[in-house]
Amino acid sequence: MPHLILVRHGQSKWNLEKRFTGWVDVELTGQGKLEASKAGEYIKEIKINIDYFYSSFQLRAISTLKLIQDTLRDRTAPIKAWQLNERHYGALTGLNKDEMKEKLGKEKIHEFRRSWDIKPDPLDKNNAYHPLNIEIYKDIPKENIPDTESLKDTYERVMKFYNNEIQGKLQNNENILISAHGNSIRALCKFLFKLDNNKISFLEIPTGNPLLIDLDAQLNIKKCFYLDKDRAKDLLVF
Repeated sequence: MPHLILVRHGQSKWNLEKRFTGWVDVELTGQGKLEASKAGEYIKEIKINIDYFYSSFQLRAISTLKLIQDTLRDRTAPIKAWQLNERHYGALTGLNKDEMKEKLGKEKIHEFRRSWDIKPDPLDKNNAYHPLNIEIYKDIPKENIPDTESLKDTYERVMKFYNNEIQGKLQNNENILISAHGNSIRALCKFLFKLDNNKISFLEIPTGNPLLIDLDAQLNIKKCFYLDKDRAKDLLVF
C-alpha cells in the first residue's frame, strides 16, 4: 500500500503580508520554519519510509522540504520540478490581497483566487516579478513560462508531471512526499479526491501541515488525514 504525503510550504513572508506570490521566490517566516520543522516531527512519528522527495522550484517549498528532511535525518536527494510551482497570479503578483479587494471588490478577487478557469490579466514581461526575469527559471523553455494562470492551467501542468513522474512510482508501492503550494496541491487533490470544478473552489490547504494519503493498488484513496489534527481543514471528500 503506497503512501503519498502532501505538504504545503510553511508560512512565507508574502503569506504574512497578504500578497499574491505566484512564481516569485519568497523565503519562509520564522513561523513558517517552525511549521516545516513540526511537519517533519509529525512525519517522523508515523514511521513511514519515504522513497522519493519532491519540491517545486521555489525557495519556500525547497526550504520547507529541507527542514522536513533535516528533522527526519534523511539525506535522500530531493527532486525539484517547476511543474509543482504555485499558480501564476499574473498582474496581481506582488499586490496586497486586502487592497485589491477594496479596488476590485471581494467577489472579483474571490473569483480570481478560487474559480476553475478564470485567470487574472497577464503580467508584463518586463516586470521584475515575471519568471522570465527570475534567475531560477532561466533553463526552463520559454514556452513553458506563463504570464498568468487559472487553476485549470495549474492543474494541467501538475497532472502531466504526476502522470509522467509520480504515478508509476506509487504503482510500484513506493512512498512519496511532495512539498509544494496551495494551488498545486489543490490541483492534485482535485484529481485524487475526484472533486468537480465547483467543489475544488472550497478546498483550503493549510501551511506546513502534512496530508497523509493511503492508496490501494489501483491508487484509489483508502484513507487520508492531516497529521496535525489541530490545524486540519475540511478535505471535502464526498
